Amino acid sequence: MASKRRNRGTGSYSAAKRSAAQPAVSSRNKVYLAIAGTVVAVLVVIAIGFVALGGSGSTAVSSAVTGETIHQGTGGSWTNVTPDRLAQMLQTKDFTFANVKTPYIGEIDGTDLYIPYDQLAAGASQLPQAKEAKILVYCRSGAESAQAAQTLLSLGYTNVWNLDGGMNAWQSSGRTLVQKNR
Repeated sequence: MASKRRNRGTGSYSAAKRSAAQPAVSSRNKVYLAIAGTVVAVLVVIAIGFVALGGSGSTAVSSAVTGETIHQGTGGSWTNVTPDRLAQMLQTKDFTFANVKTPYIGEIDGTDLYIPYDQLAAGASQLPQAKEAKILVYCRSGAESAQAAQTLLSLGYTNVWNLDGGMNAWQSSGRTLVQKNR
């Protein structure tokens, strides 16, 4: 009987020891998991920041100051500009300014051409012949003009610009659109 008590006692003791030790291990694991999760989250934020800055802090900082960012496309790159930067550029306009929004909903004053983004290749005869000529495109939100910028790169143009956020951003910055018979 003594052996039964001892076994039962040892078994009870072991079970008690295990149940008391289990929360400590579980609690410790939770702390380790929390630390690991925090480290992973910080690394993800750093990676996203690195990608958002184009892979180097100096390019993004200087671009943010001027209101320009470079976007890599297939076969080249184009420069995105903010509405404020575009307003500055329009004061000493040295570029062809094209609205590529389809359908036509208005335009920014000073626009030279209206060519829907999906007809840009077919309407290339309206574009400057010199492939190094500066061309700035825009649409309503920036999506169609990004496609137009890529089309211009595909056509061999090397000095392509895009209004980031399009006419929506232009109007949000306190500026207006004009309506023309196009």
